[in-house]
Amino acid sequence: MKIYTLHAKQRVPITLQQAWDFLSNPKNLKTITPDYMGFHILSGADRPMYPGQIIQYIVTPVLGIKTKWVTEITHVKDLEYFVDEQRFGPYSLWHHKHFINEIDGGVEMEDIVDYKVPMGILGQLVHPILVKPKLDEIFEYRRNKLIELFGEM
Repeated sequence: MKIYTLHAKQRVPITLQQAWDFLSNPKNLKTITPDYMGFHILSGADRPMYPGQIIQYIVTPVLGIKTKWVTEITHVKDLEYFVDEQRFGPYSLWHHKHFINEIDGGVEMEDIVDYKVPMGILGQLVHPILVKPKLDEIFEYRRNKLIELFGEM
């Protein structure tokens, strides 16, 4: 069983509270997701983030195939971090940690995603040519969108 890790860091010139308010609001996921992915929240984003929150949405990650994705917010520590885990969706495992740290002149946001692709060895063969490049592209889009919204350091 191969588990992959995606690690991204970004610094933006905003306050810790501004970063937390934006990143911990599930409705803002659409803003930082590429339009071609057809991101649409079905339910669960009507309250501020809390442990146990279930969020259901539709995404179209590849080949125009609509996929239902269900995540649970498993951990929340205000102004520091939160964790979402896939309960149903395209991955065999998806564990996404979001950290926000105050730094001189702004905040540093850090994402650590541990994930496993389905379909055993076939999934592992497809990972470097389809899955990893797509995830890199999505996180690069997020990075650029956050720069557009808040600036960069």
